[in-house]
Amino acid sequence: MRVNIHQIREMKRKGEKIAMLTAYDYSTARIVDAADIPLILVGDSLGVVVLGYESTIPVTMTEMLHHTRAVVRGSQQALVIGDMPFMTYNTSQEEALRNAARFIQEGGAQAVKLEGGVNIAGTVRRIVDCGMPVMGHIGLTPQSINQLGGYKIQGKTPQTAAKLLDDARALEQAGAFAVVLETVPSPLAALISRKISIPTIGIGAGAGCDGQVQVINDLLGLFTDFVPKHAKQYARLHDIMLNALTAYLAEVRAGKFPTEAHSFTMDESMLAGLTGR
Repeated sequence: MRVNIHQIREMKRKGEKIAMLTAYDYSTARIVDAADIPLILVGDSLGVVVLGYESTIPVTMTEMLHHTRAVVRGSQQALVIGDMPFMTYNTSQEEALRNAARFIQEGGAQAVKLEGGVNIAGTVRRIVDCGMPVMGHIGLTPQSINQLGGYKIQGKTPQTAAKLLDDARALEQAGAFAVVLETVPSPLAALISRKISIPTIGIGAGAGCDGQVQVINDLLGLFTDFVPKHAKQYARLHDIMLNALTAYLAEVRAGKFPTEAHSFTMDESMLAGLTGR
């Protein structure tokens, strides 16, 4: 039985911290699920850490659905959230509804995530009213990176801090079950967390949030192009994998792999008729 949005809300009520991680493929989803992480986000961050784009903006619905299906197949307990990509929910509520439905129906996700606050509250309400859970995302919104002028901390002035609080409240009132706060000063994130009833999931927003999310490629030390300030590397799998591949190359070149243990045998008399051919 998968975790549901009511259990996530109850975790906030009880003061239980909520862990969320991204996953983009079947094998990784199996591991995340085995670790009892309650929320898996199939983030459009896959554009950068999996597909090699410079930002999340080029990511398409086709790519997101492809990866979402894999993650759903690899998980049994976690609530899987599909990240709606750039301009798939902005032009009209009807288009947003269709694309959200694709994540649920075709992708197998149990919820979707949208970037924005007051400006998309009506769209969030429309999707929720049609029975699809929505997670919000405010603060640094990567899909708006060209307008924001870079990956900058959001909410550092009284005006922008007030706007973020208004955004969080608008998402709460629209029916979102949780909201991601990205790259928001810790005191502001803690204040927002106290002011709204739905869980806040922080990334670069301090310990005052109700939960935390990390990009799994950052957490495991797989993505090394850059390491965000908010990321903690709990392992350095890049180094482990590189050492393993280097050892494999050396053994192949030296004729040390494969050994008998990695090979299959047969009755060589069966080859007698082939020796002269």
